[in-house]
Amino acid sequence: MKHKIELTLNKIRPYIQMHGGDVRLISIKNGTVKLGVYGACTHCALADLTYNKMVGEFLHKEVSGIKDIIFEMIN
Repeated sequence: MKHKIELTLNKIRPYIQMHGGDVRLISIKNGTVKLGVYGACTHCALADLTYNKMVGEFLHKEVSGIKDIIFEMIN
């Protein structure tokens, strides 16, 4: 699962980096994936939409076995 998540994040990452942010895998435990959100995304009003709708839905679609995704804003 870790490898598939990393591959999926690598597909998304260029879009996020274009806007001054980044996303990285922090941990996986019992189907819960914790991702760190970095850079400009931590202060962006649209971060919730970007991560919960776009990134979260894309990960659920691409990687089976994910039960929940937690996004942690890291300065």
